Amino acid sequence: MIDRTGLAEFLRNRRGALQPEDVGIPRGQRRRTIGLRREEVASLCHMSTDYYSRLERERGPQPSHQMLASIAQGLHLSLEERDHLFRLAGHNPPARGGVSDHVGPGLLRILDRLDDTPAEIVTELGETLRQSPMGVALTGDTTGYTGPARSAGYRWFTDPFARDLYAPEEHLFLTRMYASGLRQILTLRGPDSRAAHLTELLLDRSEEFRRVWGDHEIGVRPHDVKHFVHPEVGRLTLNCQRLLDPGQGHSLLVYTADPGSESHEKLRLLSVIGAQSLH
Repeated sequence: MIDRTGLAEFLRNRRGALQPEDVGIPRGQRRRTIGLRREEVASLCHMSTDYYSRLERERGPQPSHQMLASIAQGLHLSLEERDHLFRLAGHNPPARGGVSDHVGPGLLRILDRLDDTPAEIVTELGETLRQSPMGVALTGDTTGYTGPARSAGYRWFTDPFARDLYAPEEHLFLTRMYASGLRQILTLRGPDSRAAHLTELLLDRSEEFRRVWGDHEIGVRPHDVKHFVHPEVGRLTLNCQRLLDPGQGHSLLVYTADPGSESHEKLRLLSVIGAQSLH
């Protein structure tokens, strides 16, 4: 059963504790609100201000799992806080570990400060959960995929266009890397996991995957240097730094170019192109 009073108090408390700079919002000189405004939280949670406001006022319908997950991410809740939110709303909390899509507040705080460089948060299966604006400019919006196609490895073997963004000389290595990585996660998560489901689908749908899966390679790690072919700025050589949240199995990937290099200049051009596409 939903605890409307407890839910409203918890939401008001967490909203008041967040500062604009915690979520990448400019503070402005005339701000008087302690914490975030309701409309700012609603925007972060991808819902209407009216819907969110009713929850803080102990009104409105019982939030769905999807709405609660959006609120948990928008308010940058920890896993313990997320679970508490679900229980206040009368739901059982989602599963933790490698199957969870809930991004920890630490990774979110870092990503919110990376407006000037491509960055993304991905699951262990290569499912994009969040991107910086420059990340979208580099790879396109990869958060909108659904079903198995959420996984970059699945798209690699089933969608020919997924390879267009990467230099041809990298394709063979990436084929081996995706198969090796999926096998490692399958071994870790077991036969009832999402990794097992993806494996079954790919064995059924991709002859190339069946061939490379039969090689039984393990430990093919991603390269620290990535070679992209962007449709507007051309070839880019970018360094990839990875920050891992071991509790969730999520990684923050940050792409940078060597200062003074051609790729560095192309990233600056890409930032302009990306900014123009938002207007």
